[in-house]
Amino acid sequence: MDERRACAEEAEPLHAVFVVPCYNEAARLDPAAFAALTADGRVSVLAVDDGSSDETGAILAHIASAHPGRVGMLSLAKNGGKAEAVRAGMAHALAAGAAVVGYADADFATPPHELARLLDELERTGAEVVLGSRVQRLGADIVRNELRHVAGRVFATVSSWTVGVPVYDTQCGAKLFRATPALLAALNDPFSSRWSFDVELLARLFGRLPSAATMDPKNAIEVPLEQWHDIRGSKLHLPGMARAFADLLSMWVRAERFSARKRD
Repeated sequence: MDERRACAEEAEPLHAVFVVPCYNEAARLDPAAFAALTADGRVSVLAVDDGSSDETGAILAHIASAHPGRVGMLSLAKNGGKAEAVRAGMAHALAAGAAVVGYADADFATPPHELARLLDELERTGAEVVLGSRVQRLGADIVRNELRHVAGRVFATVSSWTVGVPVYDTQCGAKLFRATPALLAALNDPFSSRWSFDVELLARLFGRLPSAATMDPKNAIEVPLEQWHDIRGSKLHLPGMARAFADLLSMWVRAERFSARKRD
């Protein structure tokens, strides 16, 4: 890590593309949040309209026109789910030459200044992956739905088993990745899970699920967020949470079997 940090300090400032997946978000889109994020000269946004049936596409087009060169838009013909929207957006950004790509939720539960701080940490440490982490602690402004928080801790435990490293919060919608062969390989195939894709992406990167290239988990870090607010209107409700957990358990079984075959 020390060698990576020294190289990072000598390098030019990084530019990052944040993918923002959007599906029927017309009532929750905040143009000011897009403006605040892109005000950081190192950041641009690629908004992905995931086949919305409301005015989401029109609003995103207006935001993009107000920030030419800073906010781009990718429209998917039909709704494929958040996992596919994120994968398509990241692959599009990487194909366009992005050196760093990540994603953030359309409601900006992780505020723009915190997203920029994740980029700061990527630059400072030289890490290949930075994950935002919603750690409720003294001095932090973390506001989460209690039921989802409790369920999330159970989910996080199984997630750690699946990716093979002690990740505290796989589901926070704020992550950044350097463009590496491992990331390109991990994004090559559609995710099997609509909601647990964060875990699947990390499992591919860390070699716990099949992928053409992998990375050392030591090159990934978690950064506790200073601020995160649960925003009303989330599309993940109890039935979806149950499905996400079922997907996760299936993924864990696949990861264990794949790791066993590698050992053999």
